[in-house]
Amino acid sequence: MSLPFYYFSLDLPRYIIADALQGRAFAGGQETAKLFHLTLNLPQSLGGPRTLFDGIWLDRLSYLFALSGLFLLFVLINGGFKYLINMRKGALGERLLQRLRLDLFSAVLHFKPEALQRIKPSEAATIIKDEVEPVGGFVGDAFVQPIFLTGQALTALVFIFAQNLALGLIAGGMILIQGILIPRLRREQIRLARQRQIASRAFAGKIGEVVETLAEVANHGTAAVEKGLIAQRLELLFGIRYRLYARKFAVKALNNLLAQMTPFLFYAVGGYFALAGRLDLGQLVAVIAAYRDLPTPVKELIDWDQQRLDVEAKFQQVAEHFGLDGNPGAGTPGGDGDAASLPAAGMIVAQDLTVTNPAGEHVLDRVSASLPLQRHIALSGGASEGAGILAQVLGGGLHASSGLVTIAGRPLSALSTGIRGKEIAYLGPEPVILDGSLRDNILYSLRRAPADASAPAGWAIDYRRAQADGEAALDVKLIEALRIVGLAEAVFRFGLAARPGSEIPGELVARISDIRTLIRRRLAERGAEAAIEPYDPARYTRNATIGENILFGVPTEPGLIGAKLAENALTREILDELALTDVLCGIGRRIAATMLDIFRDLAPGHVLFEQYSFIAAEDFQHYREALGRMEAGTGSEADRMRLIGLAFLYSEPRHRLGLLDAAVEARLLAARTAFRDRASAGLAHAIAFYDPQRYCAAAPLRDNLLFGLAAQGTADEVLHDTLAELELDGNVYRLGLERPAGYSGRLLFPAMKAQIALARCLIKQPQLLILNNAFGAFSQSEARQILTRVRAAMAGRSLIVAERDLADGFDLHVRFDGARLAALRSVAEVASGQAERPVIEAGAEGPAATGSGEIQALRRVPIFNGLDAARLRLLAFTGERTTFAEGEVLFRRGDEADAAYVLLSGTADVVIAIGEDGSVRGWSVAENAIIGEMGLVMDDPRSATVVATSDIVALKLRKEVFLALLAEFPQMALSVTRLMIKRLRDNAAATSLPSSAGAARDL
Repeated sequence: MSLPFYYFSLDLPRYIIADALQGRAFAGGQETAKLFHLTLNLPQSLGGPRTLFDGIWLDRLSYLFALSGLFLLFVLINGGFKYLINMRKGALGERLLQRLRLDLFSAVLHFKPEALQRIKPSEAATIIKDEVEPVGGFVGDAFVQPIFLTGQALTALVFIFAQNLALGLIAGGMILIQGILIPRLRREQIRLARQRQIASRAFAGKIGEVVETLAEVANHGTAAVEKGLIAQRLELLFGIRYRLYARKFAVKALNNLLAQMTPFLFYAVGGYFALAGRLDLGQLVAVIAAYRDLPTPVKELIDWDQQRLDVEAKFQQVAEHFGLDGNPGAGTPGGDGDAASLPAAGMIVAQDLTVTNPAGEHVLDRVSASLPLQRHIALSGGASEGAGILAQVLGGGLHASSGLVTIAGRPLSALSTGIRGKEIAYLGPEPVILDGSLRDNILYSLRRAPADASAPAGWAIDYRRAQADGEAALDVKLIEALRIVGLAEAVFRFGLAARPGSEIPGELVARISDIRTLIRRRLAERGAEAAIEPYDPARYTRNATIGENILFGVPTEPGLIGAKLAENALTREILDELALTDVLCGIGRRIAATMLDIFRDLAPGHVLFEQYSFIAAEDFQHYREALGRMEAGTGSEADRMRLIGLAFLYSEPRHRLGLLDAAVEARLLAARTAFRDRASAGLAHAIAFYDPQRYCAAAPLRDNLLFGLAAQGTADEVLHDTLAELELDGNVYRLGLERPAGYSGRLLFPAMKAQIALARCLIKQPQLLILNNAFGAFSQSEARQILTRVRAAMAGRSLIVAERDLADGFDLHVRFDGARLAALRSVAEVASGQAERPVIEAGAEGPAATGSGEIQALRRVPIFNGLDAARLRLLAFTGERTTFAEGEVLFRRGDEADAAYVLLSGTADVVIAIGEDGSVRGWSVAENAIIGEMGLVMDDPRSATVVATSDIVALKLRKEVFLALLAEFPQMALSVTRLMIKRLRDNAAATSLPSSAGAARDL
């Protein structure tokens, strides 16, 4: 539709030049000419020519303006068509880009767990955000652009041919050369662009990796190494981009040369035709004007073809990276609203289940077992052993290489994501924490997409899944989950420490005075009145800092917080009037000198700086210089303000440096009164002053409830009991749950991360809860207490716990030996004292079992008990199987300690001394014992002789591997220390010779 208007806009300049400017329409000296005369030339059989519009008579100037106006109209019409086409293209491209990104994100959500191991999060984000952007932009141009541009180019070319055949051939020939030559030259440009894309993706992945491991970079001092690696990648990117620019601008220069060659030929050949009378000037100008618009669509068509190839390559890379050619799904897709659910009763059946890791090793080897639902089952073993692997398979964290798992008769792989999310909860050794509040993290398992498919954005809380009928009931469930995981007390403290401001519940604000009175009464009843030092306008608050005492309120502007208060003009004026400037400056000097002396030998990054020092490590030199100037009598006003600011941070009961007495406290109390009386309106709004009858919105909730500072730990207990009595404790929990967790939980301790992740699993009331070595952040007693509460909460539902040492009291105990199932034992069998039922599997002598005896023997050695299967395989792999005949010496006293030995079979005597009467002093060792390890630890010669008392098969452990594991695992080092103590006791019992005590050092 737009092409006729485009053609007329090309043809109209010819009439402007020939008819208006050269006067062809005004031949014979006419003063006026007819314009817009429209005649329809019909054959005589149809009545002959018919005049549609007789036209308008215009003078020459009006004629020129009319044609020029018509040209402008055609230009505007063509511009309108382009605008409409571009808008439609843009909408199409953006809509497809939106869909493509959503599909890629959906592919990530349904990745198999194994596929996630090869994709870096930063790379996936870069691809979805940036690399598919050209694909969406191209889609809008994919069909419309070639049609539109080809139509424009052909229209201009036809117009040129209509004016002059030779000029048309010149234009067509140049276009043909450009269309053949330029795409060929751009192939190298496309190849370099692919290299740049891959290198940029790897660069983004490396940046993300370093950011996620900054703690390790600082821990090992590898910042310079990482900086060098980044510099190498940047240099590689520079080289690729520089070659790309060279090729790009070379092609561009050639394209411009060809584009300018055509006007040269037009001027030369067209000018010759015009001089020869074979082409009028108007036609020549129109041809040149038409060709002015011809290179643009041709160039854009060439660019379009290059973009097509480039987008095709990028899409192939994206498809390969996300595995779109395969099946990335981790189960049958299903929405949140799946009505089906797992049957409550039945069995979890594993049939010949095998899982292979990327190295090709069997981490779960042909396991067949039946586990009843609605029971509590313990799987004994570490996270990387058979117990942990089976837990990961059941939780969807791993896929079986072969075999089948069914739950109540339904294949595990056939369960939709909706059923999995609703009925099964899995928690592994590395809890996942989202960047949000504690409440957001715990309630994440209850988020569900809206039921309306036409509005896919957003989410809502599924109260029914938590068995709650609304927000209030859900809060009760939340607090219950916090108590189960042992986090309720910490969240309550978070709530007390919160500064909710205007968001504080109105009931607390309205009853604040009564609550304070009741808290004081409860403290008195417990004889703990001294637990609180109340805020009294007429008394100095000794547990508060000097600055806090002067303000007697909470500053809301940064310029009044802490040491910065010393820079305030009103503060300086009051201190001068009350002769406190020199006093506080002296206190600051003593504090600075004390800090410089106490912390001078600590490294700048030491944790004690942040916890106890008034002065940051980077400011030590500034204070040292300021003290020097003050002692020399050349101190500046800035030095004094710096030292006074230091004094403002001092509290006598907390820091105990003996710098305050009653006289100074009285003068500081006078400074408080003067400050509040003379504070301007603007300054008064920057401070929330304490008032016994009002709530201080800027202060922590604890300070408001106590209206004072807690000097003992009993205060929080009284606060909890009092608020619970008033049924207001839920408000504090809600405030505590709003505490931010930070990116990946960086603001939380490891144990708290595990507690939050466990609460997230419990809040959705799953039918099957799987805990895979989830208690690593807790002590043994804490883990048992939490597990006891979890078991009580999961009564009547299925619970599977994979742990090494928490198998007591479960309905079924399943023990793994490495990758294989070793034995099953029910609670009834445990109570009756029956032995474990061994599990005999076919093919135990096959290749997968190679070295299993050595690994089993290593696992029975106490010092190796905490190692996972991979480290045990490392020991077995690097060890050397050796044999000794009866009577043969394994090593002698005084030999170099180069290895340790684990007895796989046989017995030996350890000889540490021979008495004058020929008696031998020592002890015997048997199968699964380790000997010679002390020499590796002490790096001393052997202090005993070991002699085989029967044929021995032993595993010789290399010194370097043993010491490396000792450095990596503190628990192993602790076990070695305990073994050394036991050896010392054995040696002392074996001999009374004074010299033999040295023999206890080593074997």
